[in-house]
Formats: sequence, C-alpha cells, structure tokens
Amino acid sequence: MTTLHVVRVFVGPDGRGGNPLGVFLHGREVAEERRQAVAADLGFSETVFVDDPVAGRLRIFTPATELAFAGHPLVGTGWLLAREVAPAATLRPPAGPVPTWEDDTGVRWIRARAEWAPRMTLRQLPSPAAVDAQEDAGDAPQTYVWAWEDEAAGRVRARSFAPGLGIPEDEATGAAAVLLGAALGRELEIRQGVGSRLLARPGPDGTVEVGGTVTLVEVRDHAV
Repeated sequence: MTTLHVVRVFVGPDGRGGNPLGVFLHGREVAEERRQAVAADLGFSETVFVDDPVAGRLRIFTPATELAFAGHPLVGTGWLLAREVAPAATLRPPAGPVPTWEDDTGVRWIRARAEWAPRMTLRQLPSPAAVDAQEDAGDAPQTYVWAWEDEAAGRVRARSFAPGLGIPEDEATGAAAVLLGAALGRELEIRQGVGSRLLARPGPDGTVEVGGTVTLVEVRDHAV
C-alpha cells in the first residue's frame, strides 16, 4: 500500500470542471514495471509518480502510455508538492526542466516548450457551438478543437479527444494550451470541457506559461 493524492486541475471559477489527477508523492514505492498497470487501473487521464520530491523528478502515465510532458499533471503536482512537502521551483519530467510557481491570486503556473507536448491535431472551428457539437477525435489519435468566444478578449472554447492515449475526452489539457498559446502568441483564457478554465500566455525565450486553479479531492491508501 502507498498513499495516493487525488486533485482536480484547472478548476473553473464556479468550482466546476477541473481534470482529476492521481499523484503518488512517494512514487519510488511503486515498482517501475507496475506503473503503467496502476495508471490504467486508476483510469485518470494522467497519473504521476514522484521519484524525488526535492529535485522534482517525476514520471507521467496515461491509462495507455507514458508521456515525457503533460500540462495538467505538472500544474497539479507543483501545487501538491508546495502543499504537502515543500515548494518546488522546478519540476523534472523526462522532457526537461519545467519551472513552476504560484501567483498572488492562487493560480499555479508552469513554463514549458511547445515541442515537448504530445503530438495532436489543433483544429479551429467556426463557433463555440461547433466545438460543443464535436463528437470525437475523427481519424486522429489526438484532436483539440477550439473556437473564439471573444477574440478581442482572448477567450476560447475548446475540447480535447485523445483515444490514442486511452482518453476518450480530456476535461482540461495543459499541453494543448501550451500548443495553442505558442500558435497564437498571445494571452488566452480557455474554457474546456464541462467547466474547466486554463490560462496561457507567452513566456521568455519562446516558452509558454500555462496556469490554473487546483483543489484537493481526497487522500487514500492504494494497493500497488
């Protein structure tokens, strides 16, 4: 048995939405050959195994595969480490070092490079209603559909489908926010899924910063 923390990442201003995330802060207690099976059993879009809380080293698994980088797991883990262990200035997934911090409004941020994100199709649709009517990823393993709600204000409606990663629909996708932020090169407020809110903005040296609100759902023992 080991301890599992469950959080919701990118919670909306009304408390709805947020992508559930499982985090094992004592990830070394889970054998490497067991991690994929544990992630599949939990069924979250991603599960994080923290191998070194002080250095910020961690690994990320979807129900079907391991990822070198993913947004909502890093935002959620950065928030959880600050709450349960100690604030980590940098997280270290396999893709590379990811700075993380919390601003004075309680938003947790990460800074990353678009080339680290999993491959996905970004498809702009003509209206938020067209985004809401989207049924699946089409013929792509991962599709992110989006439309302007208010282009002048930078407000976006989006949904994400990732069957290739074992995720029929993702409630909030930080990696997609990194890609969209890089493509558009401006500050964005993204409304995704049933009520999630993601913030994105250009960072230094071609990076993109993505942030949102995180809440704790539960802490429980889990057999591994």
